[in-house]
Amino acid sequence: MISDVLLVIDLQNGVCHSKRDIDHLSELVENTNNIIQSYRIARRPIIFIRHHEEGLEQGSSAWQLLPEIDQQPTDIFLGKTHANSFFHTNLMSTLKEINAKSIEICGAQTEYCIDATVKFAHGLGFQVQMKKGATSTYDNSYMTASQTISFFEMIWKDRYLKLY
Repeated sequence: MISDVLLVIDLQNGVCHSKRDIDHLSELVENTNNIIQSYRIARRPIIFIRHHEEGLEQGSSAWQLLPEIDQQPTDIFLGKTHANSFFHTNLMSTLKEINAKSIEICGAQTEYCIDATVKFAHGLGFQVQMKKGATSTYDNSYMTASQTISFFEMIWKDRYLKLY
């Protein structure tokens, strides 16, 4: 099922190629491009959100979206400085402008920007959906990346979003 809009969050060089590649990067890129293609076919808007902070300076190579992600000049590009994509951005006004009631989310990192945006979007009353495995992160000192992704998908499913 296609939502009113697709949010692609932080699939940037500096996020996905830190000290090593983010977990299952090639599958994430393939899944994301497949999702993007379905939104293009349905003529639904695609919003790319880029984080900027120290190390991800706006305009730098690290800040740029992954070149292998399908992006077009007609897509919407927004910046943020906080994990929550709604915080001090014009995301909400953009969603109102296109009359979006439902949102699909994909991108990075699962436990940071994706989690914050999923929960905030849900709290604002949006119907949120996500394809299983459409986010990624890195191993941490508590869990592997795969465990983190599974853990958050379990929390989100049927509470904050529809996982398909």
